[in-house]
Amino acid sequence: MHKVIKILLAEDEPSLGQIIKESLESRGYQVVLCKDGEEALEVYYKEKPQLLVLDVMMPKKDGFTLAKEIRMQDAKTPIIFLTAKSQTRDVIEGFTTGGNDYLKKPFSMEELIVRIKNLLNEQTNASEQTEVNIGTYLFNFKKQTLQYKNEDPKPLTNREAHLLFHLNNNKNNILDRSIILKKLWGNDDFFNARSMDVFITKLRKKLKNDENIKIINVRGYGYKLTY
Repeated sequence: MHKVIKILLAEDEPSLGQIIKESLESRGYQVVLCKDGEEALEVYYKEKPQLLVLDVMMPKKDGFTLAKEIRMQDAKTPIIFLTAKSQTRDVIEGFTTGGNDYLKKPFSMEELIVRIKNLLNEQTNASEQTEVNIGTYLFNFKKQTLQYKNEDPKPLTNREAHLLFHLNNNKNNILDRSIILKKLWGNDDFFNARSMDVFITKLRKKLKNDENIKIINVRGYGYKLTY
């Protein structure tokens, strides 16, 4: 039996929220619509959605704050931000708070649906390989954790885990920047490229205990993981 995907949509503009909700439901998704960040957090705990679509500018609790609170206990559920903001610093903040994708208003429903499918497919098509060693770290892709020696495993976000998975699969070879952006972000535009840089920086910090592990920026081409 096909499992219906449940999406939490937080959008304070009633007409836009209803349009998005109806469009997603017409494609077979189950959508719970919330009008502000506080309501969305309550619904998140109650409904346990498979994906979240969060407007950034909302009353009571904005989307970035909401994502931070969710990420404190949930590193896996994909989050897409919707926003009229387009400054680079806003894009970077969106990804550093735990977002997996960032869609600027106005946008087409088809683009949102493609991005939702991409994030869900990343999880569905995840490798069956449970654990691999990356230097002195143990990387569990399925659980999305990274463990250094005998320390407790640390959670990775959905996007961090997928990026590290692809880097490790191409160990000692260049991971083409454009290809991985299209695969994980949907396209290779400027904003997505900046967000990928943010995730690379975060991975470097999480792998810093092993000085032999390097994520090398090959200018004009992409990144290379060595250890």
